[in-house]
Amino acid sequence: MLLSEVIGQEKLKKQLVDMVQQQRLPHALLLVGPEGSGALPLAVAFAQYIVSIPSQATATADLFGAPAEPTAQVFYTPEQIADLPAYHRASQLMHPDLHFSFPTIIEKPGQKNISANFIEQWREFINGYPYGNAFDWLQFIKAENKQGNISADECNEILKKLAFKSFESAYKVLVLWMPEYLGKEGNKLLKLIEEPPDNTIFILVAASEENILPTILSRCQFVKVPRLSTDEIESALVGRAKLAPEKAKQVAILSEGNYREALHLIQHSDQDYISMIKDWLNAILKMGPLAQLKWVEEMSKLGREQQKQFLKYFNHLLEHSIRLKTMGSDLPLDSDLKDFALRINKIAGVSQMESIVNELDKSIYHIERNANPKMLFMALSIKLYHIIQNKTLILTEA
Repeated sequence: MLLSEVIGQEKLKKQLVDMVQQQRLPHALLLVGPEGSGALPLAVAFAQYIVSIPSQATATADLFGAPAEPTAQVFYTPEQIADLPAYHRASQLMHPDLHFSFPTIIEKPGQKNISANFIEQWREFINGYPYGNAFDWLQFIKAENKQGNISADECNEILKKLAFKSFESAYKVLVLWMPEYLGKEGNKLLKLIEEPPDNTIFILVAASEENILPTILSRCQFVKVPRLSTDEIESALVGRAKLAPEKAKQVAILSEGNYREALHLIQHSDQDYISMIKDWLNAILKMGPLAQLKWVEEMSKLGREQQKQFLKYFNHLLEHSIRLKTMGSDLPLDSDLKDFALRINKIAGVSQMESIVNELDKSIYHIERNANPKMLFMALSIKLYHIIQNKTLILTEA
């Protein structure tokens, strides 16, 4: 993956390349970016760029044993790197100086919990889902109810791998994804991170610094990866997902800087979600318990990911309804969404909608942790009723 293939983040890309070319590359970088911002693909592309730089040419001694003068290090632009043989190995995540650590599970009793057991799945995941999150990864390796972590065994493997000199690159690089999954066993890495072997680079990639061990956090140079702009996501959806410009603009607005969210949103029709929300609210506020039970039964048949995306879509719609109510009607929504958002505004005030958003967020959290969907959606229906019980619902077409 070339840096040019990472969506947006142009200023950050230049900053990272300048670090290398000006020989100011720190031994430990911590890239922290929210879901869908591209922190992981940015780290992978940067690591591939670094290991594709040839090592300093070593001249041989002359016939009388006198050492030759060392040659100067040659640096390449990201575009030039693409033509080097080393990049082709790095782009396949098979370069001998490029290493990865990430959350894993124990598949079989007695098996070590190490990243090497999942390297083939990791290559497939990075190629197919570079903007995925930890939940996507654990589902990809069929973790089911198992909790992923970066184990003590994995820390020992890191110590072993980085003890060797680089094979062919000027640097050897370890990309450690989700250091939030490191418990106290992460202290095994402190000395290595603080005083690594020559030309050894750590690139840690996190969604939030809050859950990272303070002892590791203090040893890294912090780099904030911002959310993507609406224009950047819109352009990516048109160019990569082949979405029509009008549709791409709408999805980009709803995704709020999260490219992963944008990809999930385009998997479903907006009108389908709106219809589901209408049916739900009508069942809650007009039609009574039997209609609620029927709706909950149908919703519980969907997969967890679809349930999450439905709730997230409802959340986005409520957030835009709040903006319409507080900022006026200039928000660039298509007519169907704006009409529905205005109808939502008739049944709930800003504080009520904020309360619903909080409840939906909690439900998404519980779905990710295997909550019973029937119990969850029934409880959520009751909560929504009590939040907006004094309002009149008019969501059907006149």
